[in-house]
Amino acid sequence: MLDTMTFTKIAGGLFAALLVFLLGKLGAEALYGAEEHGEQSYVIETGGEETASTEEAGPSFDEMMAAADVGKGAGVFKKCAACHKLEDGANSTGPFLYGVVGRDKGSVAGFGYSAVLSEMEGDWSPEDLDAFLEKPKGFAPGTTMGFAGLKKAQDRVNLIAYLESLGN
Repeated sequence: MLDTMTFTKIAGGLFAALLVFLLGKLGAEALYGAEEHGEQSYVIETGGEETASTEEAGPSFDEMMAAADVGKGAGVFKKCAACHKLEDGANSTGPFLYGVVGRDKGSVAGFGYSAVLSEMEGDWSPEDLDAFLEKPKGFAPGTTMGFAGLKKAQDRVNLIAYLESLGN
């Protein structure tokens, strides 16, 4: 059994340790607390905000489409060929892409589209295809297409020009 003197020593040790930790915390906040020091006396400009607001606009989408290279688009299509076919009516993991430019969204018979694509109105214009190919889940949140997208605008317009050349 514990006598009073032993209990007092243990309790005193615990309280002393707690006091040391609290004083250490107060000391650290006084030394390193950033909000108590006021404004920065010297700020290093990185130019990050300026570049975001003064980015030069590249060529327009129409200008890029006019200069698109169908041959390079055929090369870009190799990324799509794992899931899509070009033959009319030949669905695969994804719907066939023959005549996709100008075709109604979610309209390929016999293909099970995600709800978001089957409910979309309108046709696949080159602009819509560009937005979809850039980031499919950004254009159609909830799509089951597991492709991250094509980041380079030139690759996208080359691919769209290639798909458009196949016929409607």
